[in-house]
Amino acid sequence: MSAPTRKRRWLTVCAISASAVLVATPAGAAAGKTKRPFGARTLAQLAAERQSTGSLSPKAKADDGGDDGNEADEIAEGADQYAEARTSPGIVAPGAYGAAWSSLTNLKSTGGSWHNITDLPYNSDDSRYRDIDSNSSGGSGNVTGRMAAIAADDDGYVYAGSAGGGVWRSQRGGGHWKPISDKLPSQSTGALSLDGAGRLWLGTGEANTNADAYLGSGVYVLSDPHHGSFSTRSRVGGDELESTTVRQLRFGAGKVWAATSAGVWSHSTKTLKGAWKLEFAPNPDYLPGGSKANDDSAAYKNITNDIAFDAKNPSKAILAVGWRSGDDYNGFYTKNAKGAWVRITGGFGDLPTDADNVGTVTFARAADGSRYYAIDQSPEQMAANPDSGLMGIYSAASPFGPWTKVADYKQLAADGSALTSGGYMPGVQAWYNQFLTVDPADPEHVYAGLEEVYESKDGGSTWSTVGPYWNFGFSCWSIDPAKQTGDCHQTTHSDQHGVAIGRYHGNSFVYVGNDGGVYKRPLSGSQDASGHATDWTSLNDGTLDTLQYYSVGVGKDLDHGGYSVTGGLQDNGQSVLRSNDIVMGSNFGGDGGDTLTDPANGCNIAEEYVYLAIQVTQNCAVNDGSWTTDPTKATSYNVAPADNATSEARFIAPLATDAKDSNTWIAGGRHIWVQTRGYAIRSGAEWKNVHDLGVGRTATAVAASGGKVYAAWCGPCNNQGFARGISVGNADGTGWHDITLPVNGTVPNRYLSGFAVDPKNADHVFLAVNGFSRHWTEGPGAGVGHVFESVDGGTTWKDISADLPDVPTNSAIVLPNGGLAVATDLGVVYRAPGRTKWQRIGSLPAVAVLQLKLSPDGHTLYAATHGRGIYTVKVRDCY
Repeated sequence: MSAPTRKRRWLTVCAISASAVLVATPAGAAAGKTKRPFGARTLAQLAAERQSTGSLSPKAKADDGGDDGNEADEIAEGADQYAEARTSPGIVAPGAYGAAWSSLTNLKSTGGSWHNITDLPYNSDDSRYRDIDSNSSGGSGNVTGRMAAIAADDDGYVYAGSAGGGVWRSQRGGGHWKPISDKLPSQSTGALSLDGAGRLWLGTGEANTNADAYLGSGVYVLSDPHHGSFSTRSRVGGDELESTTVRQLRFGAGKVWAATSAGVWSHSTKTLKGAWKLEFAPNPDYLPGGSKANDDSAAYKNITNDIAFDAKNPSKAILAVGWRSGDDYNGFYTKNAKGAWVRITGGFGDLPTDADNVGTVTFARAADGSRYYAIDQSPEQMAANPDSGLMGIYSAASPFGPWTKVADYKQLAADGSALTSGGYMPGVQAWYNQFLTVDPADPEHVYAGLEEVYESKDGGSTWSTVGPYWNFGFSCWSIDPAKQTGDCHQTTHSDQHGVAIGRYHGNSFVYVGNDGGVYKRPLSGSQDASGHATDWTSLNDGTLDTLQYYSVGVGKDLDHGGYSVTGGLQDNGQSVLRSNDIVMGSNFGGDGGDTLTDPANGCNIAEEYVYLAIQVTQNCAVNDGSWTTDPTKATSYNVAPADNATSEARFIAPLATDAKDSNTWIAGGRHIWVQTRGYAIRSGAEWKNVHDLGVGRTATAVAASGGKVYAAWCGPCNNQGFARGISVGNADGTGWHDITLPVNGTVPNRYLSGFAVDPKNADHVFLAVNGFSRHWTEGPGAGVGHVFESVDGGTTWKDISADLPDVPTNSAIVLPNGGLAVATDLGVVYRAPGRTKWQRIGSLPAVAVLQLKLSPDGHTLYAATHGRGIYTVKVRDCY
């Protein structure tokens, strides 16, 4: 994997890399504006240049700030780090999350009920926020969290399966959504499929990233999806598929087949009872119970992607098997005359069969069985070609071939794509973005999803980019706040994962799911002269709240009264919710990480992108776009500390203010950085390096109170030599020292995820520890416990976990009464002052809560969930 990059997802279009190439700032720009990511200003300049010359100038290509990575690497590394926090120092055994959910639901509950405050439209093109770091005007419109799978029927019912917020149902062809899987122990969707009887099958465990954080609890079936909800009683089979991911569910030979991270399995569709049958695993020794089950690479040795059945002989099937980054077992398999699964080594035509060029694969079949399609991602190309990992799109009359290549990345780039320049072209994230579907009435009419949405009406001979990555860079685009996206038509959000075709009021529609939610258009809709669709509709009306927050910030809304609430999101930037809003806006683009918000003024905001790229604003980033002609009118500033430029910070790096002084900020990478200008900071040079954690170490959590700073670190951070520790010192750079934490000591050798400092005593501090205990984790020093307390400034620690379920904990906060609230991967728990027992706060679904914050008056607790938006509860009701 190349060096991590600090790039903003909305940032490239006609330039080098959509992961945020850095460019030189025009003369006259305000201080702090150098080497910032691509913004609308640069995109407009490049679009004009392309229109006049047909190509980019060497200068435009060279002004990249020395950043040689791309966003495909960022997504992979972000997923890996999210998983590392939960699995290190070893391998987590199946069943850990299921057991944790059972224990959590058995805890006694406090009073109080959670209230969702982000269940309203979230407009990524909000015209109020057209500042230099904003994504507004890109054309995605209303967005929500990532959708991994979509299903639809001919009665107007649409089902949306989200990455971390469960499954949702609409009975109106999209919109007015209701959750239907809240009772399940996993809210991560891998696959959704309707069978011939109209039943809805759900495979839990998102397979887009293969991060263990998204493992599922099996496959479930809903007999009456128009009215019912999934329950644990509707699980198919036993626990064979627990703690796996499910990429596809297919029906053939009278059975349902599941392509999972642990091989291909099958089960009868007539009864839910009985165990799943393992049809094929390329490396069974690495499965649970096998001789190599605890090997570091076990999770990647049995990845399967899809199954294609022969329409003429349904007993014959092709299995697409392989890990995205490549392995000897990658390839296509079928049964021989003796009934054994064997690798296909030739006779496939253009579709490769060698392990180096078979990675993530998706199949689609015409309703009449006359035509098959496939997308193939090549591990070899992904490693060697910075432009794309796509091997191609293929077509055949039979799943056994011969297959004909009907598109490659260069052809797609020339067919109206927004991704036309080296470093970021169609299929650059083909391991992450894939879907295929065929018009039930026309075998030649096919939709393909990668980063963008493509349509062909002639079996792949020609393609149109009906859903471009964005509209930046097209001649129709402008930043004019009076328009959504200039004179362009609305497009979809980028990064496609799910697709379905259904009917509503007699009309056929195609539904797509991506990193921004769900969109639809008429199946045979209209296109403009560039081949871009003119008729996309966002179905993210606010009732579908699957927003994946990393953080939350709360401050007084001085303009309207009440509070302004902000938060950093996976691939949906930074949301800002003013007290009088009926629609949330997005004032920063890309991946939003940690966030700081001034309690006294909610428009003073610091937003972290990734790897400690930090932008700051003092007016909520309100801007009409006038900075495009006068750079001094930009009101957001790039203030990243130096660890950002050297790639020595984690994907989501820790950022905090001193509890006693909101002008003192602490940021953690390899170094611990402090700045004391608060939201008036204008340059990364204003950070002071107060401590070096050491080569190979990166901060995982920071906290400060009254000048005393706590920093947790890991390095290495994966299960290959995992190590962790704590350093303590002062914000002025004095007194720094490492706390001795033996591998088998009181504090487990696991990822240290958060501190909570007692506001009355800086030496009294709590520590949240991620991952699972040694009962589930095979690794040195995995230990026991998740919450620890120190009364001597971190020198010694006591395990106070008591009856806390064995579940990854992410952060903690001391409440005004001295009690402790802890955010876990399955909800929020509370320990009253002077007590040892834990209670569950409210009854959130099984969703990860990553951060907790108090309102400025201390009366309300805010929870940033990674899949269901932001929730609040009155603190007094929890006591």
